[in-house]
Amino acid sequence: MPAPVISPAEKTYITEGIDNDCRADGRARMDYRTLVLEAGLLSQASGSARGRLGDTDVLVGVKVEIGEVEPDAPNVGRVICNVECAPSASQQFEGRGADDLNNSLTQALDRWYNGAQSGLDLKKLGIIPGQSCWIIYIDAMVMDCDGNLFDTIVMTTRAALQDTRIPKTEIQDMGDGEFEFDVMDDVEEAEPLEGWQQSPVSVTLYKVGERYIVDPTILEELCAQVILSVGVNKDGQLCGMQKSGLGSLDPSLVSEMVQSATQLALPLIKKLDTKLHEDQENELDKRRKGMPVEKLGFFAAVI
Repeated sequence: MPAPVISPAEKTYITEGIDNDCRADGRARMDYRTLVLEAGLLSQASGSARGRLGDTDVLVGVKVEIGEVEPDAPNVGRVICNVECAPSASQQFEGRGADDLNNSLTQALDRWYNGAQSGLDLKKLGIIPGQSCWIIYIDAMVMDCDGNLFDTIVMTTRAALQDTRIPKTEIQDMGDGEFEFDVMDDVEEAEPLEGWQQSPVSVTLYKVGERYIVDPTILEELCAQVILSVGVNKDGQLCGMQKSGLGSLDPSLVSEMVQSATQLALPLIKKLDTKLHEDQENELDKRRKGMPVEKLGFFAAVI
C-alpha cells in the first residue's frame, strides 16, 4: 500500500498546534472526535454494530456457529477475527493496496479477543468437551478511514459482542461416553455472550514531537513517531499494550501514557455501556408495546 504523504509545512503546523494544545480541528490533545454508535443493524447476524469516530466508519458483524474444538483447548470455544478495508474507504485501498493493513489489523484483533485479557468466558462456549463448541466469527469492515482505525474497530466490536446472542443447546447422554445435542430454535431463549462487559477498549496514544495525543486524524498520524496502544477494561485493569513506530519511549513516559489511557478509558467505557443499555431497553419496551423497532443506521444518535 503506497504511503500517504504530508508536506513539511503541514507537519510543522500540526506539530506546533499539538505542542500548544490546540489541534488543527480545534480539539485539545486528549479530546476525542464525535462518536456515533448503534448495535443490532444486521438481522442475519448473531450480533452487529456500526461505529463512527469522526470520519472513520466501521461495521462489525458477529456470527456464532458450531464447530470442532481445538486439540490443545478441548473444553473452550473459539474466536476467529477478520478485518477488511473496503476499496471505497481510501484510494490507497484499491486493488490489493489494503492487504498488508488487513492482515495487521486482523492479527491485532485476534490477539485482542483470544486469551484471558478479552474478558470473554470461552468455557461457556463449550458444548461437548473434546468434541464441539461455539465458534465466534468477528468480521469488521472498514467503510471509511480518517485515523484511529484500531480503536474504532475495538469499540464497535465490543458493541457487537454486547448485541450477540447464542442459542441454547440441550445435551443428551447416549451412554458409553457418547453425547448428542440439539440447538433450540427459539430466538427469545438465546443467551447473551458472557463476559463481554469485561472486554477492554483500546486507547491508542500517538507521540508527536514532545507531546502525545489520542484519536488522531489521518494527517496527525503521519506526524507521529511512536504509537502506543493500551487495552483497559471497565475495572481499570491493564489488559494489553503494544508499541509501534520507529521512535523510542522513555520508561517514565510509558508509565505516564498508560496512566492517561486508563483515565480516558474508564469514562469512555461507562459512556458506551450506558448508551448500549439505553438503546436495548428502549427496543425491548417498544417490542412489549407492539411498536415497530426502527434502526437509524447512518443516522444513529451521537454519543
